[in-house]
Amino acid sequence: MNNKDEYSNFIQDIIDHDMKNNIYGKVHTRFPPEPNGCLHIGHAKAICIDYGIAERNNGLYNLRFDDTNPVKEDTQYVEAIKEDVKWLGFDWEDRLYYASDYFDKLYEYAVKLVELGKAYVCDLSPDEIRNYRGTLTEPGKNSPFRNRPVKENLELFTRMKNGEFEDGSRVLRAKINMSSPNMNMRDPVIYRIQHSTHHRTGDKWCIYPMYDYAHPLSDAIENISHSMCSLEFEDHRPLYDWFLKELGIPGPPRQIEFARLNLTYTVMSKRKLLLLVEDKYVSGWDDPRMPTLCGLRRKGYTSKSIRAFCDKIGIAKTYSKVDISFLEHCIREDLNKKAHRIMAVQNPVKVVIDNYPEGKVEEFEVENNPEDPGAGNRLVPFSRELYIEQNDFMEDPPRKFFRLAPGREVRLKSAYFITCTHIIKNEKGEINEIHCTYDPETRGGNAPDGRKVKGTIHWVSARHALDAEIRLYENLFSKEDPYDAEEGGSFLDNINSDSLRILVNCKIEPNAKDAEPGTSYQFMRLGYYCVDKESGFNKLVFNRTVTLRDTWAKIAKK
Repeated sequence: MNNKDEYSNFIQDIIDHDMKNNIYGKVHTRFPPEPNGCLHIGHAKAICIDYGIAERNNGLYNLRFDDTNPVKEDTQYVEAIKEDVKWLGFDWEDRLYYASDYFDKLYEYAVKLVELGKAYVCDLSPDEIRNYRGTLTEPGKNSPFRNRPVKENLELFTRMKNGEFEDGSRVLRAKINMSSPNMNMRDPVIYRIQHSTHHRTGDKWCIYPMYDYAHPLSDAIENISHSMCSLEFEDHRPLYDWFLKELGIPGPPRQIEFARLNLTYTVMSKRKLLLLVEDKYVSGWDDPRMPTLCGLRRKGYTSKSIRAFCDKIGIAKTYSKVDISFLEHCIREDLNKKAHRIMAVQNPVKVVIDNYPEGKVEEFEVENNPEDPGAGNRLVPFSRELYIEQNDFMEDPPRKFFRLAPGREVRLKSAYFITCTHIIKNEKGEINEIHCTYDPETRGGNAPDGRKVKGTIHWVSARHALDAEIRLYENLFSKEDPYDAEEGGSFLDNINSDSLRILVNCKIEPNAKDAEPGTSYQFMRLGYYCVDKESGFNKLVFNRTVTLRDTWAKIAKK
């Protein structure tokens, strides 16, 4: 997708127009995250757009942290965001910036606005400012401090900077139009007093710029040509342009809005994600049920699958919601091509092959990935006692059950045909052992006499099996739209109580012994699984990434 001639969307059309008319010398974009939480899948779409547009047009791409609110920001989020952007495969090279890099310049710009009579110090409280602003159907009222003389405003703004006033006692506001139909243009606040230590500038500043003010000017300072934002900033664009125009900034950047990503069964608000973390609904930002990039990575999603997902959903100007099954479809497509197959039994029951010699061990050669001939084969040990899945056996099976049952013959994957002869139960009536015989002539899984069996099941040698914990993840929310709650309720009411099941008695073939955290496998007949970061020498832990069943195919046909 690096060739822009093969790539068309409304953003590219705007850029083509601008470059054709020599409005900008070079395409230059940026991704401006606020370091107050971890990035989620919606941010991935924004990054793919910002970086992709720059790359396809032989331009430049910046990573800039919008660190204008010291109360909510932390260096741990800075490092996490940098890790996520690099993991996605994007390189900002030497263009890593912070809005705090420009605090001195932003202050100078604010002083200039005051000198031009375009900004004033307002003593109204936050509640009074809201009341004066009006409504969507009623104009606002001018602040009684709106017509302060320039000299007085400059003196007060200097004293604000010097820390002479308490938090919330005064703000600096742009002087635009309190009757504007656009609420964002009704004398917005551009600086507030906040005596808080900043993670980079320390206690140098006690006034901090608002995002709507810092955003366009930071873009201009970095020579950004096209500033892509999500659709909720469309009404902020007149304000973006106003600051650049009033300050006389030449060749100002152009803001372009696109529809943000919305997924079913998911919340994308960073504030709500923080609530899930702080109130212990999840184990952290990287909980595999979270839509965060670190959570998806821990669950087993690859950067390639997420980039493919963002590419395939495209860039739109109107709101839409993507079914989460399409994201799952993208990871299946990727892992199917490269994940090694192994055999694992999640809910084991023992099988004893009575006519197989005690103490004997054979090895069977099994392909690592039928989709990748270059992946080679592995040797899997086989012995008299095995584990199979409990649901691969039924004592009294229905008509279309083709797996193991009394008197029935099935194929053990890549090994032998076996036939169930009898079962042994415990005092509770539960099956302890399934006893079988095997046909030694069917080694490798084929009968020399040509007889066929309808069922093939996977297995693990009991003597060689590795113990493992498997975590089965489902959607964190039980409703397609988590915000669809009863009157007076909240999205928290729709949390899925079965979003995580932990299986502690699982058996894995020994080839997974040295698997590193982050390694993905296809557990044959079960799904795709990833080695968790908590996995170690004495405890293998796997997270289920996604099942084998692709529900997107059915949805796409509708």
